[in-house]
Amino acid sequence: MGLFDRISRVVRANVNDMVSKAEDPEKMLEQALVDMNEDLVQLRQAVAKAIAAERRSRSQYEEQESEANKWQQRAQLALSKGQEDLARQALQRKKSAADAAAALKPQVDQQKSQVDTLKKSLIALESKISEAKTKKEMLGARMKAAKANQQLQDQVGNLNSNSAMGAFERMEEKVTEMEASGQAAAELASGGGIEDQFAQLESGSDVDDELAAMKAQLSGSSQSQGALPEGQQQQQSSGQTQNAADNSEMDAELEALRKQLDS
Repeated sequence: MGLFDRISRVVRANVNDMVSKAEDPEKMLEQALVDMNEDLVQLRQAVAKAIAAERRSRSQYEEQESEANKWQQRAQLALSKGQEDLARQALQRKKSAADAAAALKPQVDQQKSQVDTLKKSLIALESKISEAKTKKEMLGARMKAAKANQQLQDQVGNLNSNSAMGAFERMEEKVTEMEASGQAAAELASGGGIEDQFAQLESGSDVDDELAAMKAQLSGSSQSQGALPEGQQQQQSSGQTQNAADNSEMDAELEALRKQLDS
Protein backbone atom coordinates (compact mmCIF):
# COMPACT_ATOMS: atom_id res chain seq x y z
CA MET A 1 0.00 0.00 0.00
CA GLY A 2 1.40 3.37 -1.03
CA LEU A 3 1.97 6.28 1.27
CA PHE A 4 -0.70 8.42 -0.38
CA ASP A 5 -3.25 5.61 -0.08
CA ARG A 6 -2.53 5.31 3.63
CA ILE A 7 -2.77 9.07 4.14
CA SER A 8 -6.04 9.13 2.19
CA ARG A 9 -7.48 6.33 4.31
CA VAL A 10 -6.44 8.07 7.56
CA VAL A 11 -8.01 11.33 6.39
CA ARG A 12 -11.26 9.59 5.41
CA ALA A 13 -11.37 7.75 8.73
CA ASN A 14 -10.87 10.97 10.71
CA VAL A 15 -13.47 12.81 8.65
CA ASN A 16 -15.99 9.99 9.13
CA ASP A 17 -15.32 10.01 12.87
CA MET A 18 -15.82 13.77 13.04
CA VAL A 19 -19.04 13.54 11.05
CA SER A 20 -20.34 10.73 13.28
CA LYS A 21 -19.62 12.72 16.42
CA ALA A 22 -21.21 15.85 14.94
CA GLU A 23 -24.45 14.04 14.06
CA ASP A 24 -27.31 15.11 16.28
CA PRO A 25 -30.20 12.59 15.95
CA GLU A 26 -32.87 15.25 16.38
CA LYS A 27 -31.31 17.57 13.81
CA MET A 28 -30.67 14.68 11.44
CA LEU A 29 -34.31 13.57 11.59
CA GLU A 30 -35.49 17.14 11.04
CA GLN A 31 -33.17 17.52 8.07
CA ALA A 32 -34.34 14.18 6.66
CA LEU A 33 -37.94 15.40 6.81
CA VAL A 34 -36.95 18.65 5.10
CA ASP A 35 -35.23 16.70 2.32
CA MET A 36 -38.23 14.40 1.91
CA ASN A 37 -40.60 17.36 1.72
CA GLU A 38 -38.40 18.94 -0.93
CA ASP A 39 -38.49 15.68 -2.88
CA LEU A 40 -42.26 15.65 -2.47
CA VAL A 41 -42.55 19.15 -3.93
CA GLN A 42 -40.37 18.22 -6.87
CA LEU A 43 -42.30 15.00 -7.44
CA ARG A 44 -45.60 16.83 -7.36
CA GLN A 45 -44.28 19.28 -9.94
CA ALA A 46 -43.09 16.39 -12.11
CA VAL A 47 -46.50 14.69 -11.82
CA ALA A 48 -48.25 17.92 -12.74
CA LYS A 49 -46.00 18.40 -15.77
CA ALA A 50 -46.48 14.81 -16.87
CA ILE A 51 -50.25 15.08 -16.52
CA ALA A 52 -50.25 18.33 -18.50
CA ALA A 53 -48.12 16.78 -21.27
CA GLU A 54 -50.30 13.68 -21.38
CA ARG A 55 -53.42 15.80 -21.63
CA ARG A 56 -51.95 17.86 -24.48
CA SER A 57 -50.98 14.76 -26.40
CA ARG A 58 -54.36 13.15 -25.76
CA SER A 59 -56.11 16.34 -26.88
CA GLN A 60 -54.09 16.38 -30.08
CA TYR A 61 -54.79 12.69 -30.63
CA GLU A 62 -58.51 13.14 -30.10
CA GLU A 63 -58.47 16.21 -32.34
CA GLN A 64 -56.84 14.30 -35.19
CA GLU A 65 -59.27 11.43 -34.75
CA SER A 66 -62.16 13.87 -34.86
CA GLU A 67 -60.65 15.46 -37.97
CA ALA A 68 -60.35 12.09 -39.67
CA ASN A 69 -63.99 11.27 -38.87
CA LYS A 70 -65.08 14.65 -40.20
CA TRP A 71 -63.32 14.17 -43.53
CA GLN A 72 -64.68 10.67 -43.74
CA GLN A 73 -68.22 12.07 -43.51
CA ARG A 74 -67.42 14.79 -46.07
CA ALA A 75 -66.04 12.25 -48.52
CA GLN A 76 -69.25 10.26 -48.18
CA LEU A 77 -71.29 13.43 -48.71
CA ALA A 78 -69.32 14.47 -51.82
CA LEU A 79 -69.55 10.97 -53.28
CA SER A 80 -73.28 10.91 -52.67
CA LYS A 81 -73.56 14.15 -54.59
CA GLY A 82 -71.65 12.74 -57.50
CA GLN A 83 -68.54 14.80 -56.86
CA GLU A 84 -65.92 12.12 -56.99
CA ASP A 85 -62.92 14.50 -57.12
CA LEU A 86 -64.10 16.34 -54.06
CA ALA A 87 -64.67 13.04 -52.32
CA ARG A 88 -61.13 12.00 -53.20
CA GLN A 89 -59.70 15.21 -51.66
CA ALA A 90 -61.74 14.64 -48.53
CA LEU A 91 -60.36 11.12 -48.25
CA GLN A 92 -56.82 12.48 -48.57
CA ARG A 93 -57.50 14.91 -45.70
CA LYS A 94 -58.95 12.01 -43.70
CA LYS A 95 -55.80 9.95 -44.28
CA SER A 96 -53.52 12.76 -43.11
CA ALA A 97 -55.55 13.19 -39.90
CA ALA A 98 -55.69 9.42 -39.29
CA ASP A 99 -51.89 9.14 -39.76
CA ALA A 100 -51.34 11.99 -37.29
CA ALA A 101 -53.65 10.31 -34.77
CA ALA A 102 -51.87 6.99 -35.22
CA ALA A 103 -48.51 8.72 -34.61
CA LEU A 104 -49.81 10.37 -31.44
CA LYS A 105 -51.36 7.20 -29.98
CA PRO A 106 -48.07 5.58 -28.70
CA GLN A 107 -46.98 8.88 -27.19
CA VAL A 108 -50.28 9.22 -25.38
CA ASP A 109 -50.06 5.69 -24.03
CA GLN A 110 -46.46 6.20 -22.86
CA GLN A 111 -47.27 9.47 -21.15
CA LYS A 112 -50.25 7.87 -19.42
CA SER A 113 -47.99 5.10 -18.10
CA GLN A 114 -45.50 7.70 -16.83
CA VAL A 115 -48.27 9.63 -15.14
CA ASP A 116 -49.52 6.47 -13.38
CA THR A 117 -45.99 5.63 -12.21
CA LEU A 118 -45.39 9.14 -10.92
CA LYS A 119 -48.73 9.12 -9.10
CA LYS A 120 -47.83 5.86 -7.36
CA SER A 121 -44.42 7.28 -6.40
CA LEU A 122 -46.11 10.40 -5.07
CA ILE A 123 -48.50 8.37 -2.91
CA ALA A 124 -45.62 6.24 -1.62
CA LEU A 125 -43.53 9.30 -0.76
CA GLU A 126 -46.45 10.95 1.04
CA SER A 127 -46.91 7.74 3.05
CA LYS A 128 -43.20 7.64 3.89
CA ILE A 129 -43.25 11.26 5.01
CA SER A 130 -46.23 10.59 7.27
CA GLU A 131 -44.48 7.54 8.70
CA ALA A 132 -41.25 9.51 9.12
CA LYS A 133 -43.08 12.22 11.08
CA THR A 134 -44.51 9.59 13.42
CA LYS A 135 -41.09 7.98 13.86
CA LYS A 136 -39.52 11.37 14.42
CA GLU A 137 -41.90 12.06 17.30
CA MET A 138 -41.31 8.62 18.79
CA LEU A 139 -37.53 8.84 18.39
CA GLY A 140 -37.58 12.37 19.78
CA ALA A 141 -39.34 11.16 22.91
CA ARG A 142 -36.93 8.23 23.25
CA MET A 143 -33.97 10.52 22.68
CA LYS A 144 -35.13 12.91 25.41
CA ALA A 145 -35.59 10.00 27.79
CA ALA A 146 -32.15 8.65 26.86
CA LYS A 147 -30.54 12.06 27.43
CA ALA A 148 -32.26 12.41 30.80
CA ASN A 149 -31.12 8.91 31.79
CA GLN A 150 -27.59 9.64 30.60
CA GLN A 151 -27.46 12.87 32.60
CA LEU A 152 -28.74 11.02 35.66
CA GLN A 153 -26.15 8.28 35.25
CA ASP A 154 -23.41 10.89 34.78
CA GLN A 155 -24.48 12.63 37.96
CA VAL A 156 -24.58 9.33 39.84
CA GLY A 157 -21.20 8.40 38.40
CA ASN A 158 -19.71 11.70 39.52
CA LEU A 159 -20.76 10.97 43.09
CA ASN A 160 -17.99 9.20 44.98
CA SER A 161 -20.05 6.87 47.13
CA ASN A 162 -17.02 5.27 48.72
CA SER A 163 -15.59 8.58 49.90
CA ALA A 164 -19.04 9.70 51.06
CA MET A 165 -19.54 6.54 53.12
CA GLY A 166 -16.00 6.88 54.41
CA ALA A 167 -16.82 10.40 55.57
CA PHE A 168 -19.89 9.09 57.39
CA GLU A 169 -17.82 6.39 59.08
CA ARG A 170 -15.17 8.92 60.13
CA MET A 171 -17.82 11.22 61.54
CA GLU A 172 -19.38 8.30 63.43
CA GLU A 173 -15.99 7.41 64.91
CA LYS A 174 -15.47 11.02 65.99
CA VAL A 175 -18.89 11.18 67.62
CA THR A 176 -18.21 7.89 69.45
CA GLU A 177 -14.84 9.23 70.55
CA MET A 178 -16.42 12.44 71.80
CA GLU A 179 -19.07 10.49 73.71
CA ALA A 180 -16.42 8.29 75.34
CA SER A 181 -14.34 11.37 76.26
CA GLY A 182 -17.41 12.99 77.76
CA GLN A 183 -18.21 9.93 79.85
CA ALA A 184 -14.61 9.67 81.06
CA ALA A 185 -14.57 13.36 81.98
CA ALA A 186 -17.86 12.96 83.84
CA GLU A 187 -16.52 9.96 85.74
CA LEU A 188 -13.33 11.82 86.65
CA ALA A 189 -15.29 14.86 87.72
CA SER A 190 -17.66 12.84 89.88
CA GLY A 191 -14.94 10.58 91.32
CA GLY A 192 -13.41 13.34 93.50
CA GLY A 193 -16.74 14.93 94.37
CA ILE A 194 -18.38 15.16 97.76
CA GLU A 195 -21.19 12.82 96.76
CA ASP A 196 -18.75 10.01 96.01
CA GLN A 197 -16.87 10.61 99.23
CA PHE A 198 -20.05 10.42 101.30
CA ALA A 199 -21.04 7.26 99.43
CA GLN A 200 -17.72 5.66 100.41
CA LEU A 201 -18.17 6.77 104.02
CA GLU A 202 -21.66 5.41 104.15
CA SER A 203 -20.49 2.11 102.71
CA GLY A 204 -17.72 1.86 105.32
CA SER A 205 -20.13 2.84 108.15
CA ASP A 206 -22.40 -0.08 107.28
CA VAL A 207 -19.52 -2.52 107.72
CA ASP A 208 -18.48 -0.90 111.03
CA ASP A 209 -22.05 -0.98 112.33
CA GLU A 210 -22.35 -4.62 111.46
CA LEU A 211 -19.03 -5.33 113.22
CA ALA A 212 -20.17 -3.45 116.34
CA ALA A 213 -23.43 -5.39 116.37
CA MET A 214 -21.55 -8.66 116.17
CA LYS A 215 -19.28 -7.60 119.08
CA ALA A 216 -22.30 -6.57 121.21
CA GLN A 217 -23.98 -9.88 120.49
CA LEU A 218 -20.88 -11.78 121.53
CA SER A 219 -20.48 -9.67 124.70
CA GLY A 220 -24.16 -10.05 125.67
CA SER A 221 -24.05 -13.79 125.26
CA SER A 222 -21.01 -14.05 127.56
CA GLN A 223 -22.65 -11.95 130.30
CA SER A 224 -25.96 -13.86 130.16
CA GLN A 225 -24.24 -17.09 131.14
CA GLY A 226 -23.58 -15.79 134.77
CA ALA A 227 -21.39 -17.61 137.30
CA LEU A 228 -20.40 -21.09 136.43
CA PRO A 229 -18.84 -23.99 138.35
CA GLU A 230 -15.10 -24.10 138.61
CA GLY A 231 -14.72 -26.68 135.98
CA GLN A 232 -17.01 -24.77 133.77
CA GLN A 233 -15.21 -21.60 134.70
CA GLN A 234 -11.97 -23.21 133.59
CA GLN A 235 -13.62 -24.35 130.46
CA GLN A 236 -15.10 -20.91 130.06
CA SER A 237 -11.68 -19.38 130.76
CA SER A 238 -10.06 -21.60 128.21
CA GLY A 239 -12.97 -20.87 125.89
CA GLN A 240 -12.57 -17.19 126.48
CA THR A 241 -8.90 -17.54 125.78
CA GLN A 242 -9.77 -19.36 122.59
CA ASN A 243 -12.41 -16.75 121.83
CA ALA A 244 -9.89 -14.03 122.43
CA ALA A 245 -7.54 -15.71 120.03
CA ASP A 246 -10.34 -16.10 117.55
CA ASN A 247 -11.38 -12.49 118.08
CA SER A 248 -7.78 -11.42 117.52
CA GLU A 249 -7.70 -13.32 114.24
CA MET A 250 -11.11 -11.93 113.38
CA ASP A 251 -9.93 -8.44 114.21
CA ALA A 252 -6.90 -8.94 112.06
CA GLU A 253 -9.07 -10.22 109.21
CA LEU A 254 -11.54 -7.37 109.69
CA GLU A 255 -8.67 -4.90 109.69
CA ALA A 256 -7.46 -6.37 106.46
CA LEU A 257 -10.97 -6.11 105.04
CA ARG A 258 -11.23 -2.54 106.27
CA LYS A 259 -7.96 -1.68 104.51
CA GLN A 260 -9.25 -3.29 101.35
CA LEU A 261 -12.46 -1.24 101.60
CA ASP A 262 -10.50 1.91 102.26
CA SER A 263 -8.30 1.25 99.25
